[in-house]
Amino acid sequence: MILKLKRTPGIYLVGFMGCGKTTVGRALARRLGWRFADLDEDIESRQQMTINEIFDRLGEEEFRRIEHEALKKRVADIAHGVPWVLAVGGGCFAQPRNAALMADNGISIWLDAPLEMIRARIAHSGTRPLARDPAKFEQLYQTRRAAYEKADYRIEIGPGGSAEAVEKILQLPIF
Repeated sequence: MILKLKRTPGIYLVGFMGCGKTTVGRALARRLGWRFADLDEDIESRQQMTINEIFDRLGEEEFRRIEHEALKKRVADIAHGVPWVLAVGGGCFAQPRNAALMADNGISIWLDAPLEMIRARIAHSGTRPLARDPAKFEQLYQTRRAAYEKADYRIEIGPGGSAEAVEKILQLPIF
C-alpha cells in the first residue's frame, strides 16, 4: 500500500450521478475489510430530509455547505487512521474545497460511466434534483468531467459494471 494511503486511509469514489459509486464502494469496502459510507446517506440521516427535499427547501448553496460539513466529519476519522471507502455525491468533488480535502486525506478514484449508461440507470429515478431537465443534465455531465479528471485515478465503467470496476480498482498500484 502506498504511504499516502497508509497515513490517511481514505478512498473517495467520485463521478457523475448514477455511475455506481455506492454499489462499487460497498463491494470495494467489503473486499478490503474497510468501512463504507455514502455521503448523501450521511446527509439525509443528519438532516432528516432527502437530498431532493434539501435542494427544494434550502437550495443548492445550502446543500453544498451541508455536504462539505459531512465530508469534514468523515475525513476526521480517516485522518485518525480509520480506513474508509467513501462514495461522494456527483457535485462534491467539483467543489474545489472538497477536492482539496480529499486530496490531502487519501486517494480519489473517478468512476467514469458513459452518459447513455447513466441516463438508463437513472431514467426512472425521481430522487435526482439535478436530473430533472434533460438538456441541463447533459450539460452538467460535460461540465463536471473537467473536475473529475483531477482525480488520482480513473476507472471506466463498462459492460462488466460494478464487479468489473471493483476488480480494476484492486489492480491499481495503490495497494
